[in-house]
Amino acid sequence: MPPCQSVLVRGQEPPPAVIIESVLTEKGKKVTSAKMWYKVRRPELVRLFEDHVYGRIPDNVPRVRWEIVNEEKKELAGKPVVVRYLKGVADNTSYPSIKVEIDANVMYPDNGRKHMPVIIEFGFGGDPTRTRPGMVSWKQMVMERGWAAATISPSSIQADAGHGLTNGIIGLCNKGAHRQPTDWGSLRAWGWGLSRLMDYLATDDTFDATKCAIEGVSRYGKASLVAMAFDERIAAGFIASSGKAGAAGWRRDCGESIGNIVSSQEYHWVCGNLIRYGADPMTEDDIPVDQHELIALCAPRACFISTGSWDGDKWQDVVGSFVSASKASPVYELLGCKGLGTDLFPGMDHGLMEGRLAYRQHHGGHEAGPNWPFFLDFFEREVVNK
Repeated sequence: MPPCQSVLVRGQEPPPAVIIESVLTEKGKKVTSAKMWYKVRRPELVRLFEDHVYGRIPDNVPRVRWEIVNEEKKELAGKPVVVRYLKGVADNTSYPSIKVEIDANVMYPDNGRKHMPVIIEFGFGGDPTRTRPGMVSWKQMVMERGWAAATISPSSIQADAGHGLTNGIIGLCNKGAHRQPTDWGSLRAWGWGLSRLMDYLATDDTFDATKCAIEGVSRYGKASLVAMAFDERIAAGFIASSGKAGAAGWRRDCGESIGNIVSSQEYHWVCGNLIRYGADPMTEDDIPVDQHELIALCAPRACFISTGSWDGDKWQDVVGSFVSASKASPVYELLGCKGLGTDLFPGMDHGLMEGRLAYRQHHGGHEAGPNWPFFLDFFEREVVNK
């Protein structure tokens, strides 16, 4: 077992790795109240993450007009549902050669109910009623609870490739030119697209846009956490196997590294300024923020950090995600909510589920599947029934 995971025994404390305090301002003052958090420290963290990690959304980002492409009544596991296919068209009058059309769909029980909570996944298109034999999909679980399930396609917002930065919503804002160092990357762009879908949901009383959750796995787990941190309307997040640039801290030498994130395969996820921290003489230790502070930006909203088994999810630094959640807990507590309640790693299938901030490692690999029922129970308790 790699050294970075050899300490993972139930009841054993992980080694200290995070050295930045969420509750200390840049001037070293301790944050002692909710007012000080919202007025001083939260804006500081937003600025630091924008300037050094994820980039800034430009002032000229276009409006999005949503269209219903098709709506049909179908069945899912023998129950009647409505499937609505959506297209969000970005205004490209400033640069007509680039078109951005966001693909999304939303499915909900065909029972006439209004104001349904919505679980949104960063995923792919296709028929949302399609299921694998012998398996209960997350959408079926959501339908059984009487909620809506939506999917938004990240690649329709911004390509998952560096060569796509002169296209998509980033390229449209830049009129086909290359980015500046503080311009947004794909993770922030995907989060922007999610926010636009929430704009649409707020216009239809079939849905309750105040009770929306976002879920994603791997790079989309990163995007889900970024989206939730920056858009305070998102009520809950299911952050699965997100690794570096997601829940796992930069300063832990385990699995994914900053070198991976700023490589030619992944640098488009983040802003150009982050690349300098992966080049000698600068290192991840020089980044003025760490990922527990991104989780802290989600407080006091419901945030579930999910990881998989050692053999299937080691690259994502299982313990690093837990450490970040533990280090974000003081902000939840400052804002009157229960955090994880411990800095001792709980071990496989021993979830820390009682607070507004939760963590659970499941049997199963780089996926969200085994933790879906636990997240839905968590969402119902912390959001739906509040």
